[in-house]
Formats: sequence, structure tokens, C-alpha cells
Amino acid sequence: MLVKTRGASLFGMDAIGIQVEVNVSMGQGYCIVGLPDTAVKESLHRTEIAIKANGFQMPRTKLVINLAPADIKKTGPAFDLPIAIGILAASDQIVNSNVLSDYLMMGELSLNGALQPIKGVLAMAIYAKEAGLAGLIIPTINASEASLIEGLKVFAFDHLTQVTHFCNHPESCTPFQKNDTDNETPINYSVDFAFIKGQFQAKRAIEIAAAGGHNLIMVGPPGAGKTLLAKTSISILPVMSHSETLETSKVYSLVGKLSPSAGLMQTRPFRNPHHSLSAIALVGGGSIPQPGEISMAHNGVLFLDELPEFSRAAIEILRQPMEAGFVSISRSRQTVEFPSRFMLFASMNPCPCGYFNHPQKACTCSPSIVGKYLHKISGPLLDRIDLQIEVVPVTYEELTNNSIIENSLTIRNRVQNARAIQIKRYAKRPGINTNAQMQSYELKEWAQLNESSAKLLKLAMEQFHLSARAYDRIIKVARTIADLDGSKDIQNQHISESIQYRILDRAGWGQTY
Repeated sequence: MLVKTRGASLFGMDAIGIQVEVNVSMGQGYCIVGLPDTAVKESLHRTEIAIKANGFQMPRTKLVINLAPADIKKTGPAFDLPIAIGILAASDQIVNSNVLSDYLMMGELSLNGALQPIKGVLAMAIYAKEAGLAGLIIPTINASEASLIEGLKVFAFDHLTQVTHFCNHPESCTPFQKNDTDNETPINYSVDFAFIKGQFQAKRAIEIAAAGGHNLIMVGPPGAGKTLLAKTSISILPVMSHSETLETSKVYSLVGKLSPSAGLMQTRPFRNPHHSLSAIALVGGGSIPQPGEISMAHNGVLFLDELPEFSRAAIEILRQPMEAGFVSISRSRQTVEFPSRFMLFASMNPCPCGYFNHPQKACTCSPSIVGKYLHKISGPLLDRIDLQIEVVPVTYEELTNNSIIENSLTIRNRVQNARAIQIKRYAKRPGINTNAQMQSYELKEWAQLNESSAKLLKLAMEQFHLSARAYDRIIKVARTIADLDGSKDIQNQHISESIQYRILDRAGWGQTY
């Protein structure tokens, strides 16, 4: 007897429908075909024990399981459930096999029949809805995640016997009902700019970066507060749109890091990997391509602390994903894409000892060593960083000052207002949501300089010997500063402030002090 159940396999960010065909015929032996990996091949052993442990019979005939289409690699233990149900249906231990064609079912089985959580449920739920299926049958712990897709019935179970009962008596079971009260809870951050003393220029630069989606690098000695500033930046980022929330949650679902109780991610991600990580861990990859840190930071912040300590291969590979907003990973059998639209926040010491240009401590590094250290960051990478600031140590007077400091909520409101202006401005330009994403031809349309501003920029370029790459970046940042001020046009003060955030582009910086 031939029985077909429905499953799904993950392919990059998406799920592909897989038909699990189970055939019981005369003969002996079990086999599974259709490019299964080791975890899928082992499924037969797990399902056999689980079936017997719950009072069912394993067929004593020839059992062939085909995972179609056969040219797609099947990975992971989530095929346990559709295989087990297919075996029971093919051996007439499930009487209502019509249910099998209407629902996508996935789940890992323990040896006693308990259902274990799986990865990528959100992508599977999206596929099930697009394919016109009635619903989804999954482990209970994944139910909240799957229920995020509206118009899809989700049946959640803890055990194989519950699934068999549903297959025999579907009318006796009710779909999972999601509790939406968590989504209404205001977001509370553990960090706040109100707790950071001094560093007014750095906080202003981070506000500008958040408002325009700009990349930023902070240069300063140890203990100046670079890491704290970067971590606090998450508290002023604008609230994610529904599409951004769904995209980000989908990535975290693929790697199994989406909280079962929280549902969709409500806060923008902040990723802070150690400098020892490999290029593959940073951008993604592996024999079975998985998202890396840059995709985990999608719609959020990727913070690289002590940037020169990262391997050259790792940081240089960032250039294309930063520009394109996605990373493409090719393997012999497949090419997948993962999203990577993130804000890069980086920090670095100005020299190996860390005290170059320090107001109180002497630097022990020679000018050549300082220059060599700074040149670990290539020009093409700096091309993609809009704001470059120097973070100086906080003075004693600033530390002991008890005056009221502007909190993150106040700043975030300004950031959201500036983002709203940009969303409206670029509404007819797909793929552009922030000022940082503008190209040169778009600057001519939306970031034109008046005669006075143009003269000021020309003077600065000549006086500070700014590089050509700084020109567009200064205008982009000035456009964001104008948006924060609610100004339609870029004024002199916007250009003047923007020029301050290009320290590494100034000729001789790091060599003439």
C-alpha cells in the first residue's frame, strides 16, 4: 500500500514542499531514498522504536520511503513525524488517511514518541499557506511561532499518539490559539543613554547613524566607553515594521534561536561576535548553508569590537553584503541567499598600545606602527562607513555631574520621526528605506546643496584634504541631520556637523600628532 504525507525542507530562507511516500509491499527490509542526510537516514531507527513503544506495529514486510523531489538534499530530524505517520497509515493503523494530504507535518521523535522542537517552522508555515494547505501539524513548543502566519490552522501536539488520534478523529481537535497579549507589552531596554555620562558627540553620532541607517566606527583609547555606547544604541533604534519583524524572525527561526514564548522578534537584533570568529561564522556557509552573524544582525546592528583584531579575510568579506543587503552562498548542489541589511558599528583603539592622542597617557608606539595599525582597515571598507568619530575619555567633572541627561526614549522619538520622513521620501523607490542606501544619482535628487553649503563643503575638502570617498558620505549624513531637524533642505550647519564625523579621511590623521 502506498501512502503520501506532506513535509518540508529548508532551502536558504525558504521552505520547499517535500512529499513523503511510504510503500509497504511483499518482501523484507527497510530503506529510505531521495537524498537524505545522516539525520534523515537515522529517522527509521527512531520511528521504529517510537512506534513500538506506543503499542503500534512496525510492518514486517518491505518498507520503502521516498522523499520527493529526489534531487533536493533532505536534512535534519524533522522528517521523523511524517515518516512515522506514513508508516502507520500504509500499514492500516490510521484509518483516516485523507487528512494526510491536507496538512504539512514536521517534528522530531524521541524514542518514547514525544515530539521535540524543530528549526525553521516560520518558513514552513509560510510555505503551507502559500501552497493552500489546510494547516500545520507540529510540536507544541513551535506552535506560537507557526501561529504568526494568519489564516493558517496550527495543530500542536506533544506526542505521536496525539497526532494519530488527530488523523483518525480530526473533528475532535481544536487549532492552537495564540495569546497576543505579549505583543502589546511595551519594549523595555536594560540600557539607556541617560546612564552614560559625557560623550555628547559620540551619542549624537549614534543618533544620526540610527536615524539614517548609517555605518559608524569609533576610535578611542581603552575605557573611553566605546562598547557601552554601541550596546546602548539598540535602545534608540526605531521600532521594526511588520515586514522587518517577519524577516528577522525568519532568520532566527532557521537557526533555532527564536524564543518559543515570545513569537516574533520585537526588538532589533544586536550581534557582538568575538574577533576570533571565522569568515564562515561571520557571513554564513557550511556544507549545508546556514546564516552567519551578518544575517543574524539583519535589520539591526552588527558590532565588531576592536575591528583590527578581526582577520583580514573576515572583515573584507563584509564589503559585498554591506552594499547589496544580502549574502549569496554557493555550493556544488545549491546557491542560497540570506538577508544582511544591517548597520555596522565598529570600534578600535587608535594604536596597538591604545593611547595614541590620549590627553593624559603617553603613547609608546612609533608613528610607523600607528600608521600600520590604522591601515589594517582597508579603504574599500572605510568607503562603506559613513561616520568616523573619535571617542575621548570622560573627565572627572563629567562623571560627577548630576544634571539630567536626555534618555533613550526621547532620542528614539526623534529617530523615528526622521525615519518616517525617509520612508515617505523613498516610497516610490523599492529597496531604499534610509538615507544610507542612496546612490550618487539619488543624492542629486534628494540631497542637493545650495550655493553656500557647496562652498563650505569645498573649503572643508581642501583644508582637511578629505578623500573623494568622503564627499558622498558627508552629504548623506548631512541629509540625515537635516531630517532630524525637520528641514526640507540641507543647510550650512548640517554640512558643518557632518564634516566632523570624517576623522579617518583626514590626510595625515594618525601620523602627524
